Amino acid sequence: MPQLIAGNWKMHCLAADALALARGVAAGAGGITAELLVCPTALHLAAVAQALKGSTVAVGGQDCHYARQGAHTGDIAAPMLRDAGASWVILGHSERRQNHGETDELVREKTLAAVEAGLNPIVCVGETADQRAGGQETEVVGWQLAGSLPKPFTGVVAYEPIWAIGSGKTATDEDVAVMHAFIREELIRQFGDPGQTIRILYGGSVKPANAASLLAVPNVGGALVGGASLNPQEFLAIARAAQAG
Repeated sequence: MPQLIAGNWKMHCLAADALALARGVAAGAGGITAELLVCPTALHLAAVAQALKGSTVAVGGQDCHYARQGAHTGDIAAPMLRDAGASWVILGHSERRQNHGETDELVREKTLAAVEAGLNPIVCVGETADQRAGGQETEVVGWQLAGSLPKPFTGVVAYEPIWAIGSGKTATDEDVAVMHAFIREELIRQFGDPGQTIRILYGGSVKPANAASLLAVPNVGGALVGGASLNPQEFLAIARAAQAG
């Protein structure tokens, strides 16, 4: 299975910037064996999806609500993302969990809604600096996996070492290998044989300079890219470093 290189644009880009970025990624995607995915804001998703129509680059949302419709001011339903051209959605991102108080149970409900709408979910898990310092990293991630993933689960998991994002600290290849091995064991424990093939993305400040070594770590099925995804050359360089699978 090819690795998945997903770009999370977060709250960046005005309309013209989003279109230019999408077209830049599509223009340089030739010959890349990895699956490519970009996740713009919901406001620009439809325009980006239209710009990428016919290309090898998929489009995803950054979040969705658990309800199909209703009185939920400011929220986006999974069928709306699908209708706008998305085929993927990121759920349970650390910024959603921390800034919006999202629980594992809520992430699970959103995941169910995404699958029902025909979207492929990328469910994020990860521990904070305090949790890692207290030796709770596997306990925290294990509980997140158990609480956030419905059964059966056919999506993707993304591991975010929250302690290493924007802190000046760096997760080593060994750190990544240990956690991804633990996540693989948990997926097999929870889901049996299907847990062996669920892709596990790494999402901790992936850049062209460290992409090749990170993507070569066992059980790393791709990358969830933040800042570097806002530059098409950097994002494509990361994708070229992906393993053929």
